[in-house]
Amino acid sequence: MTILKIARMGHPVLRAPADAVADPTTPDLRRLVRAMTTTLEDAGGVGLAAPQVHEPVRLFLFFVPPARDPAGGGRGLMAVFNPVLTPLGDERVLGWEGCLSVPGLRGAVARHKTVRMTGLDGEGAPVDEVLSGFAARVAQHEADHLDGVLYPARVEDFRAFGYSEELERYPYPLTQG
Repeated sequence: MTILKIARMGHPVLRAPADAVADPTTPDLRRLVRAMTTTLEDAGGVGLAAPQVHEPVRLFLFFVPPARDPAGGGRGLMAVFNPVLTPLGDERVLGWEGCLSVPGLRGAVARHKTVRMTGLDGEGAPVDEVLSGFAARVAQHEADHLDGVLYPARVEDFRAFGYSEELERYPYPLTQG
């Protein structure tokens, strides 16, 4: 299957809002979802937005590995078109994020603990789910891509931003502020 080239920070496709999708079931969009799935698997990430593969449309894929799910079951891969995320409550959680478009770096980002996600799935059926924890973090990160925002713009304390290798060697403690 096709592995797509991932745009890196600085590319214009990552700085602009993506276009809404009228019909997620078109052959071109089905091919895009398949190619993005292969690309995500190859890259070893947990989420991928269409602008990251040079397609300026409102689509992202994400999943939750069992190790990142407190219940242990994880969450299978899901494609979401035209997602809208609405925070449920004011509680935010600080956590480490990385990005396939910002290779080798990571930073601490505060995200809403729980969000409601609406949109369409790959079959055009409505999506309406409440996400919390890691799933909420990944969905918010990917939705930011659809608005032309990369996670470094969300980092508030740049002492908690750097190369992954260095942060593993010299951990920086996260504190909710």
